[in-house]
Amino acid sequence: MTVATRIAQLRAQLTDAIHRYYVLDDPAIPDAEYDALMRELEALEAAHPELASDDSPTRTVGTRPDGGFAEVRHAIPMLSLANAFEDVEADPDDLRARFREVADFERRIEEKLGIEAPVFSVEPKLDGLAISLRYENGLFVQGATRGDGSVGENVTANLRQVRAIPLRLRTEAPPAVLEVRGEIYMPRKAFDAYNARALARGEKPLANPRNGAAGSLRQLDPAVTRRRPLAFFAYAIGEVQGLELPETHSGALRLLRELGFPVSKEVDVATGFEGLIAYFRRIGAARDSLPYEIDGVVYKLDDLDQQREMGFVSRAPRWALAHKFPALEQTTLVRAIEIQIGRTGAATPVARLEPVQVAGVVVTNATLHNADQIARLDVRVGDSVIVRRAGDVIPEVVRVVPDRRPEGTQPWRMPALCPVCGSDLVREEGEAVFRCTGGLTCGAQRKEAVRHFASRRAMDIEGLGDRQADALVEYGFVASVADLYRLDVADLVRMKAALDAETAADLLRTVDESRGALRIDDAGRAGLARDGGGDDWRSAAFLRAHVAVDAGAGRLATRWAEKLVAALDASKRTSLPRFLFALGIPHLGETTARTLAAWLGTLDFIRRAPAPVLRALPDIGAEVAASIASFFAQEGNQAVVAALLGTGIVFEDEAAPAAALHGKLDLAHLLSALGVRNVGGRGAQRLAETYATVDALLAANATGWAGAGLTAAGAANLEAHLADPAQRAAFEASARFMEEVLAAAPREAVRAAGPLDGQTVVLTGTLSALTREAAGERLASLGAKVAGSVSKKTSFVVAGEAAGSKLARAQDLGVPVWDEAALLAFLGEHGLAP
Repeated sequence: MTVATRIAQLRAQLTDAIHRYYVLDDPAIPDAEYDALMRELEALEAAHPELASDDSPTRTVGTRPDGGFAEVRHAIPMLSLANAFEDVEADPDDLRARFREVADFERRIEEKLGIEAPVFSVEPKLDGLAISLRYENGLFVQGATRGDGSVGENVTANLRQVRAIPLRLRTEAPPAVLEVRGEIYMPRKAFDAYNARALARGEKPLANPRNGAAGSLRQLDPAVTRRRPLAFFAYAIGEVQGLELPETHSGALRLLRELGFPVSKEVDVATGFEGLIAYFRRIGAARDSLPYEIDGVVYKLDDLDQQREMGFVSRAPRWALAHKFPALEQTTLVRAIEIQIGRTGAATPVARLEPVQVAGVVVTNATLHNADQIARLDVRVGDSVIVRRAGDVIPEVVRVVPDRRPEGTQPWRMPALCPVCGSDLVREEGEAVFRCTGGLTCGAQRKEAVRHFASRRAMDIEGLGDRQADALVEYGFVASVADLYRLDVADLVRMKAALDAETAADLLRTVDESRGALRIDDAGRAGLARDGGGDDWRSAAFLRAHVAVDAGAGRLATRWAEKLVAALDASKRTSLPRFLFALGIPHLGETTARTLAAWLGTLDFIRRAPAPVLRALPDIGAEVAASIASFFAQEGNQAVVAALLGTGIVFEDEAAPAAALHGKLDLAHLLSALGVRNVGGRGAQRLAETYATVDALLAANATGWAGAGLTAAGAANLEAHLADPAQRAAFEASARFMEEVLAAAPREAVRAAGPLDGQTVVLTGTLSALTREAAGERLASLGAKVAGSVSKKTSFVVAGEAAGSKLARAQDLGVPVWDEAALLAFLGEHGLAP
């Protein structure tokens, strides 16, 4: 084999390995082998300089530019994009108000082009550095930064260090000129690994992936850039000569993949406003799991002719939009680490932080999850930490900045006792969290239980906020959620007076403790007693502005109490799913609550259902089923549920169990739900076919079960399982309950068609007689699908006071609009008026 042939082989092998690693995400050879091949090629080219080639993988080693980077004028300007942000103040159900800038962007395109629901190419907006790559006759000849859009910097030598950038196009017929645009970025894992190595060598770590990418590309020494773990995604085509482009942007991205460029796997197409928002939310939900940092998504009109027709405004295209996420990470100081007790007793370490704005919200606390997480991060009081807040997720500490750690800090340890009630904090085997053993004797758990029970999505007790719920527990008015319904106006006025007095004391202390003393009279009113007379205008004004100081404020407290008592009484008429969710059962969310109500029909059946029966219901796994059954089996919880029912709570939607249970619940299901090894679904089915009843099955033994089709091992394991008296009793109890609930379930579905079956309804604005959520539940019970946005498929819109863009959209589309009076009249006709 000649030297030239071997060099050609090595170049082809290395180029293919680079393509498979960076573009196809399918590495062909290990790193060590790649490095060995590269060293062999470098040696051969050094010995035979006459065989050098600009497209050789070894040519990524460049030379240091003298002084700085030369300027490059872009043949086609690299324009910036207009930005859109979510309006977090808008109604979350009104998508066009919440994402007004996106809605306006899509509407302008529809109006100018005369089309409906245009198609967009959509992609993540990488948080890196935009660059331009120029290829002539298939070879990479120049790379530049975006710069000011018209003129950038020539960073060709540094871009040759980025293995993901092909030095030659993968085509037999390369165009004369092809300019490819994309983003240089630093993958998260590579960033973390680089920083770990830097710290181990005593070097300064990179601040974040974006700064790391930008700084790496602007190094004057390409050898420094080569040591940085940079990657590249292509997202557009600029100047082209000698190549016919596809008709769509999405087609252009497919072409770039074929030519050897990496393109994000998250690239997609979306139709209309609803499609754009669905993509925004999908990528937002996946943001933390992506291997690279993004700060939003980009929408581009897919049809290139339509792009040209839309044109440009100022320095941005009218056919593209960057939809930005809020900034997620900031650096701040840990002032303290405290334990927070949740309603299930979980002890969660919380970092008390120096206030910092993250994602548009001032953050003062951040979860540390559990003791294992603190140990892994080695978070200490006094540390500088990176705090992240994604969407509605509770802020969390992501990592420590080690080189800012003050001297003398000590590792944190989980305390032995609950900080609220002094009970032991214990950690069950296999669990990550510690839990307080105090149960209902722990005020923190009672507070959280009352807060949750009263919340909007649970019993929806209007007027009972978190502060009032906490005070009811603190001052001894409420020991369990059932006590809420025993409160009268006098109780609430006394609680409010005590709370106002406490608030007054706290506020006055923050103004000036030296100016006077707080006085609480027998009626619970707060006043200011002056030492030596005179008027303290600061304290007095502050007090009058914030707390009850006279009889008028007392009357306000009485009116508040009367309204809250009325709200408590109104909440007694509720739905079964709301009640189940309000109980705060671990692992039981709103969806599971609806599933339980829809399939088992009544609270009586739900509270008595064994875990094996619950596992037959859709989307209820073993852990959730065990949690529900365990909750209702505990005597304390039974007493609370009984007390709640004794207050007069009525469920408006209880019904017979679902007819479909006859197809889900049988002996085979109970057997497979036992979790006995070697007794799977097929074996359980064979046993059920042989033994028609539980009694017949239990009368047999392992020999009979093996004869019925169970394996010998399965028969022996089942016999051992049922030999345990407790396991046998549980199995028999499950069978009896199954027979009872099936006897109550109709053989065929008996639901009559609702008057709104097949219709889609949208609610907007404020209703006075009932909440929008309650109205939606009533309409859904009549067969309607309640949607969040208006389209041509909407049957009608219910518009209350201050209706916004949804009403305007309905009027534009000619969708019928009901006012609240029409809604109430309709609900009244069907016995659902509030």
